[in-house]
Amino acid sequence: MTTTVLVVLPALIPVTGAVGYAVFGWRRATRWLGPAAAAALLATSIVLAAHVTREGSSATLGGLVRVDSLSAYMLIVIGAVAMLATLATPSYLDTEIRAKRATARTAARHNLLVQAFLTAMVAVVLAANLGALWVGVEATTIVTAFLVGHRRTRAAVEAAWKYVVIGSVGIAVAFLGVVLLNYASLHAGDAGLDWRALGDTAANLDPGVTRIAVALLIIGFGTKVGLAPLHAWLPDAHGQAPAPVSALMSGVLLAVAFYAILRVKVIADAALGVEFTRTLLAVLALATLVVAASLLLAQRDYKRMLAYSSMEHMGLIALGTAAGTQVAVTAVLLHILGHGLVKAVVFLGAGRVQQTTGSSLIEDVRGLVARQPLLAGCFGLGVLALVAMPPFSLFASGLGVVRAGYATGLGWATTAALVLVLVIGAALLTHTARMLLGAPREGPGTPGLVSPLPAATAVVLVAGLTVCAVIGIAPGPLAGLLEAAAALVGAS
Repeated sequence: MTTTVLVVLPALIPVTGAVGYAVFGWRRATRWLGPAAAAALLATSIVLAAHVTREGSSATLGGLVRVDSLSAYMLIVIGAVAMLATLATPSYLDTEIRAKRATARTAARHNLLVQAFLTAMVAVVLAANLGALWVGVEATTIVTAFLVGHRRTRAAVEAAWKYVVIGSVGIAVAFLGVVLLNYASLHAGDAGLDWRALGDTAANLDPGVTRIAVALLIIGFGTKVGLAPLHAWLPDAHGQAPAPVSALMSGVLLAVAFYAILRVKVIADAALGVEFTRTLLAVLALATLVVAASLLLAQRDYKRMLAYSSMEHMGLIALGTAAGTQVAVTAVLLHILGHGLVKAVVFLGAGRVQQTTGSSLIEDVRGLVARQPLLAGCFGLGVLALVAMPPFSLFASGLGVVRAGYATGLGWATTAALVLVLVIGAALLTHTARMLLGAPREGPGTPGLVSPLPAATAVVLVAGLTVCAVIGIAPGPLAGLLEAAAALVGAS
């Protein structure tokens, strides 16, 4: 298989899936088209990652597409989380159709948009220059807005509009940063917006213009990551989107947006030194953790609870990136994969709970262990993984972030982050215990958790947790890819 085919395939696979749903709709023959496309994307990403790691260089296609170790790793993250989300989608949509909350037509539209969403995220990772990367991030906003408002309820439409407005503000800020960086590039050798060329000529960029551009880019892309202060869209969007979409948004979209920040950081560090991005990212990380901790304490909606947990982990990832060493970036990349797997599990589990109870309120879910032991066990283990309990990979990656923070002069920020993480962990465990334990609530208008967990969903929940635990104990073949990807971003 030629390098050109390898580079193009990750983008063509979800496009093919989207065309399939557009032509044939939602029927028995296309039920597993989405999972098949996700499996093909994951397999292709693994082959591409092996190729890039073996060759020790990037694979390129013209001036628009480039895949290096970091890009290949992110493609694996997208493929892995997409595999979990799409495998659980058929049973999720079947339940929605039986409950008359969806039709075959809306199911087909849902799957088409999901494939378009995956295409946009793959385009971000494959982009060879910051302009194309920005276009890809903007495309994810447009596509996911329709997915957030999928149910067409008042709350869903409101969340979609909120997402569009705040996301557009953030992406406009990032666009201004792209323009300013291009201006600096034109006056320093005309490297354009190619992120590799910008990194090579960064020492010639005007420091004043570059400093403003980098700040705008990090804050703008940080909006899509869910970093404070432009974070308000995240709990509403994650809370209202269908469960498979929430899994993709929390597990992959936030990470892909952070990938853009990693690319900007390489340029910024070469042009300005490490202190500028270190300080900016540390401040944003702590602000995000403060918001997540304060709003989680009195949270009553379990899907929004998981959304605020996503903010917590994005804050930790930002803190690790602020540290900036290769060890720190390795921990950040491992955290991205572990968080994606676990968030897919807990959001898919939460979606099943919502379907069977008819409510997303914590107080309406009691005695989950007694009624649905497998679902309760997977959801509970997922929350334990989110609070960084071993053997899950979030424990190892979180420990790596903390060690790197203390080793690079960020002790003050790391200590504050640890206190906030303890508060967040206590809130998550308290809310989850209320759902899992206690006597099941009975009474008029209170549906019980009596429907069995679909086999595909059960496999997804168990598989996601298992993989997260395995890579937490021994990364295996990922170790070399992680090391190579971290070397592209982190300082030695």
